[in-house]
Amino acid sequence: MGKRFLIISILCYLSSFWGQAHELRPALLQIKQTDSIHYSVFWKIPRLGDKVPGIFVDIPSGQLQASGQPSPTTGYIVYAYELTAPDGIRGKRIGIEGLENTLVDALVSIQFLNGEGISLMLQADRTHAKVPEQATTWNVIKTYTILGIEHILLGFDHLLFVLALVLIIGQFSKLVKTITAFTLAHSLTLALVVLGHVSLPGPPVEAVIALSIVFLALEILHLQHGRPTITRRKPWLVAFTFGLLHGFGFAGALSDIGLPHGEVPLALGFFNLGVELGQIAFVSVAWLLIQWIPWQRPIFRPLKKVPAYAIGTLAMFWTLERIIGMI
Repeated sequence: MGKRFLIISILCYLSSFWGQAHELRPALLQIKQTDSIHYSVFWKIPRLGDKVPGIFVDIPSGQLQASGQPSPTTGYIVYAYELTAPDGIRGKRIGIEGLENTLVDALVSIQFLNGEGISLMLQADRTHAKVPEQATTWNVIKTYTILGIEHILLGFDHLLFVLALVLIIGQFSKLVKTITAFTLAHSLTLALVVLGHVSLPGPPVEAVIALSIVFLALEILHLQHGRPTITRRKPWLVAFTFGLLHGFGFAGALSDIGLPHGEVPLALGFFNLGVELGQIAFVSVAWLLIQWIPWQRPIFRPLKKVPAYAIGTLAMFWTLERIIGMI
């Protein structure tokens, strides 16, 4: 009992760090042309708890002037500017100063008067880029695929849900079918929300997503005690049902980021593809590691329940944290 209490205590302490890591969203620089030489600029920086990364817009070819006071929104702080660029910004360098000192990526979304849109991704190793003379499909594909991969790999609640499914199912062929059901469900919800057909408030959805992980942690413990569970009998049904809910979480992140004007289906499709690539990589590695551990050996038997308690403890912490955040 003492060892179990110690493990749970450590996990509770670390969960505050992991909870913040789940909030690691990209910064967003939106530039919209208003006439031949003027642009409105909105710079959204993600807040990491109470902290805001020291990153700044850098557009050497124009004059940037603040057009209002910074305004906080859910998870972000937003700065508004007016950009004057007599020579335009096509073919010119644009960047984010200080990005190399953070773990934050920055999505640059540019919309011109003729309706043409350009998307760029800036990262710690590429803090500046040249604005293309013309929009290309490849820029949208690359940018939104990377965003999808990053979102799933930094979305620890989604990963814990998938990890719990891996622990419950075990058999790889059955696991593939289950993950496919989860994929179909969250892809459906993601598309419906982004295209404006359905909507749910974000905070309650996030709380229930965490609660779905608690449910799977309990299912793991029931299995270890030899009790039948619905997840073991019909894993695809559980994965599909909760996948619909997790899709709302993916949609919330994509709504924060935004989709390029005129390229919504393309960006949505490749964001979803990125999510799936990240998910497949995680499931493959997790399954191989679990199969590699010789659970029957005496040294590993006491550790068999640790994953269920670890997953359940973190998920319960997130559930309570998100419920309290709504009060």
